[in-house]
Amino acid sequence: MVRLLEKKKAKTSVLTIFAFTTFGLHLLALLMLVLQGLNIRSLSLQKPPNFVQMIDGKTVDINSQEIKSNLEPEPETIRQFVNKTMSLMFNWSGKLPPQSIDEATQPKRDVGILVPTGKGSQKISTTSWVAGFALSEDFRKGFLVKIAEMTPPEVFFNNPSQVISSRLAVKRIYPPKKIAPGKWQVGMVADLIQKKQSNNRSIITPFNKDFLVRSVDSFGYPQASLKSDLQKAIYNVRADKLEIYEIRNLCLVDEYTGLSQDKSCGNLRNDQTFIK
Repeated sequence: MVRLLEKKKAKTSVLTIFAFTTFGLHLLALLMLVLQGLNIRSLSLQKPPNFVQMIDGKTVDINSQEIKSNLEPEPETIRQFVNKTMSLMFNWSGKLPPQSIDEATQPKRDVGILVPTGKGSQKISTTSWVAGFALSEDFRKGFLVKIAEMTPPEVFFNNPSQVISSRLAVKRIYPPKKIAPGKWQVGMVADLIQKKQSNNRSIITPFNKDFLVRSVDSFGYPQASLKSDLQKAIYNVRADKLEIYEIRNLCLVDEYTGLSQDKSCGNLRNDQTFIK
């Protein structure tokens, strides 16, 4: 009898150890599955590697820091980007950009695009709306509201005696000043010229601004043949892989590169960003 009890106790002990071991292995397997799932999720959120082959045959990831430092836009590219964007933004001719030879001689009338403002919906030119895609998403909406408030309704009139046109006369664009990796400060001295067609009288408003520009990713539309003219214009604006994320008043001093807001210009408040 004693021997039977000892065997039974020993049998129970082995089963207990086996049960705990099995349970531990299941927990370990579950933990490994969770870790694997987290790794898969992190991989899915990462940008896919984009490799390029160098002249020496070496293959390098284009997203690496080495390549990024070598692929920074030239200063002239940044200057041209700011010039092109602001010229489009303030080109209020009442006509759409020509898309064919026929439209070059007889351009279509621009009916404008409505933008909601604090005073109700107001129109901006189509070129201004397209140029807005060169601005960062968080900055674009407020800036286009300011443009809508500045745009005279007469820009879209069909009566030649009442039409008002506008253009930006750029006097100078300063060389870009790097303020952080992938970020630059660009100053512009210009005049906004509004002209009434009936009497050729012009209103000139100084437009002296500091633009904060940064590099961004840009991807081409996968089906280029299916793009509309408006989509082509937007993708063309984004093709520079740059965007303007802030605009400030420019303090005119003799040496722009030695600009000091504390000493020369005073501290600009946030509400002074882009003042009409």
